[in-house]
Amino acid sequence: MKYKIEHTNIFEYDTVVDQSMNTIRLKPRTDEVQRLLSYRAEITPASLTKEHIDIWGNNVETFFIAEHHRHLQVKTTSIVSIQKSPFIHQIDYSPEMRAIFHSKLFGEHYLAYLSNTAYTYLNPEQIMQVDRELGKFDNPVQYAIDVMDYIHDHFTYNGELTDVSTKASESFGLRNGVCQDITHVMLGVLRSKHIPARYVSGYLYVGENSALVGDAASHAWVEVMVPGVGWVGLDPTNNIEALENHIRVGVGRDYNDVSPVQGVYRGGSQSLDVKVSVSLLDQ
Repeated sequence: MKYKIEHTNIFEYDTVVDQSMNTIRLKPRTDEVQRLLSYRAEITPASLTKEHIDIWGNNVETFFIAEHHRHLQVKTTSIVSIQKSPFIHQIDYSPEMRAIFHSKLFGEHYLAYLSNTAYTYLNPEQIMQVDRELGKFDNPVQYAIDVMDYIHDHFTYNGELTDVSTKASESFGLRNGVCQDITHVMLGVLRSKHIPARYVSGYLYVGENSALVGDAASHAWVEVMVPGVGWVGLDPTNNIEALENHIRVGVGRDYNDVSPVQGVYRGGSQSLDVKVSVSLLDQ
C-alpha cells in the first residue's frame, strides 16, 4: 500500500510575533514494514530546518523564525509504502516467551515503557474496575487484546469533552475521548500489569465506506512489546491490529513525547487549524 499524506498546521497570532523557535515531529519512520519514499516540509515564513533523531528514534526537525509574523504555516507532504500482514492473533505464547517476559533483563531494557506518566496514570480504583471484568492473566499478548476489546466496548469516541492536556484518569471517568485519550488509558492498564507498551502517533487511512475512526487529524494507537517478537500495534479506537492502514510517525511514552508541533514564541495568544489528508496512491 502506498500513501500520500498532506499535513498542514496553521497558526494565527493575535499580536505580532517577533521570533519563534519550533520543533516538529511529522516525518514518517522507515522500518521493516514501512518505507518513507519522499518527504517535504514547507514553512511560511520561510525557514531552514535542522534535523536530528531523538531518544525514542523519532525524526525531529527544528527551525527558528526571526522576522515579525502573525501567521505561521507548516505543511508537510509525505509518500509512504507499507507492507504488513495480520500477526498478533497468530502468536503462540510459548514457555520461552514467558521466561523472557518475567526476566529481570527484559524489565530493565523496557523500563521507560513500563512506568506510567502523568498522561497514562490510572488510579487503583480504575484498575480494579478493569480487573473485575478481565480478571487475572497468564498471557500478556492475549491480555493486551482483551484490554483493547474492553476499552473499545466501554469508551465513546468523542472530541467534545477532552483536549490535548486531558489525562487518562480523567478520560477513564468520562468514558469519552479521542484516539489520544483512548490510547493513554490502554497504556495505563497495560503498564499497571508490567507489560511494556508505547504510544504511537501517525496517520490512519480510512478510505471509502469504512467504519474506521481517526482520519480527520493525526491518529494514535498502542504498540506492545512481545517477547522474542518485537513491537506489535493495537488500535483501541477501532479495536483492530495496526496494519497497512496505519502510517507510523513517532513513538514514545505518551503524547508529550511525540507531539507533532511544539514551540515557544514572543507575542500574544494563538489559534491553530490542522488539516490532514491521507490518500491511497496504489496497492
